[in-house]
Amino acid sequence: MNKQLKAVLNNFLIGIFAVIPIVIILQIVIFVKDRVSDLFRMVYGYADNYLYTLMVFAVSFLILSMIGHKIVKEGKFWAIAAFDFIIDRIPLLNSIYRVTKKVINMFSSHERKEAREVVYIEYPKEGLWVPAYVTNKQDDQYVLFVPTSPNPTSGFTVIVNQSRVIKSEMNIEQATSFIVSVGVDFDKMDEMKKLS
Repeated sequence: MNKQLKAVLNNFLIGIFAVIPIVIILQIVIFVKDRVSDLFRMVYGYADNYLYTLMVFAVSFLILSMIGHKIVKEGKFWAIAAFDFIIDRIPLLNSIYRVTKKVINMFSSHERKEAREVVYIEYPKEGLWVPAYVTNKQDDQYVLFVPTSPNPTSGFTVIVNQSRVIKSEMNIEQATSFIVSVGVDFDKMDEMKKLS
């Protein structure tokens, strides 16, 4: 009886772990749907007409696509540059805005290459290796963000000499997946040989 109960509990836990990723994705989809619905209701509340509401969404989509195209092609958009100029003159807000923008740009594809590099460093002691995101470089000094598992948005920032890092072939998305999955999603086993 004890063995059967353990088997049932084991199957139950396996079932829970199998369903957790689905639940997380569904929660994200529901969250996005709720935000879009709220936005739709807000716009509809002003216009009180479905045709106008759909037109507002279509025009917004086109404008955002155009802004994205300009940024990819030219590196900037005049309206955003003007907003940057204004915010840059407001104390406190300028710091929050600048840092937020840099963090978002680090994860976006149009940011400079070094801000998308992943490296390994020895932490918390010699012989233990953790992945880190390269956020900045100056000569032979690296500024790194070392994320923590399973939440890659928490972590700490360090400055290390180039000689103390080992470059990884992982990109930011793969490293983030590695951290979130607490090491389960790691397909760069050959990199382990470099970490000695």
